[in-house]
Amino acid sequence: MKNYTADTLMRIFLYLVALHSFLVGLLLMLLPPDIMTLFGYALVNERFFQIQAGVFHLVMVLAYLMAASDPARRQILVIFIYRVKFLATVFLFSYALFVQSSLTIIGSGLGDLIMGAIVLFLHRKMKEEGLYAY
Repeated sequence: MKNYTADTLMRIFLYLVALHSFLVGLLLMLLPPDIMTLFGYALVNERFFQIQAGVFHLVMVLAYLMAASDPARRQILVIFIYRVKFLATVFLFSYALFVQSSLTIIGSGLGDLIMGAIVLFLHRKMKEEGLYAY
């Protein structure tokens, strides 16, 4: 088996995270409101917040792609990404605990926690391997 550097693994993982965020953003913007009820949300005919959440995911795709193109030179974006993932985790778990609990919200929180932990782990491996430019 080939021995990949932390830099290569970070690139691959960030491209996968970007793909995930792109698909989630696209689905949020395109899914009709009645389909959202299948994911545990109440039917809301006003789609502004659903589309806004989709646009947020697409904006984050840009950060993931910029970091993935050269994580060694874009360390600040890597740090931003795992912090955003951990902040999203806190938000989602808090929302599930205090507002409305659903498998979709808890699953999203777990997904963000896992993605953030992997980016943080790879960030630390890159530091250990001396791969950062500064």
